[in-house]
Amino acid sequence: MADINERITDIVGKQDVVLFMKGTPLFPQCGFSSRAVAILDHCGVAFEGVDVLQDMEVRQGIKAFSDWPTIPQLYVKGEFVGGSDIMMEMFEAGELQQLLDEKEVAKA
Repeated sequence: MADINERITDIVGKQDVVLFMKGTPLFPQCGFSSRAVAILDHCGVAFEGVDVLQDMEVRQGIKAFSDWPTIPQLYVKGEFVGGSDIMMEMFEAGELQQLLDEKEVAKA
């Protein structure tokens, strides 16, 4: 498990915004991942999509890494933010854009 934790730590450390998702940003494979991509696109930030369907070790490891049972999962500047529902709540309240601005993440 240490190996996968190191891989995930490396992934979330390389980009300002990382979305662990089912599918890719151009071709999401579930409604929740699609909604997460749409939110990030609307916020105008650059982000890395990690397709957990292509790597079962990452798919299981990310759940333990964040102690969050579902996918998608959003990380901003290495910190876990939440899943699709939390992203939607934060987006609707203006909190997600505020977080992205405060963390000075790269724009798309």
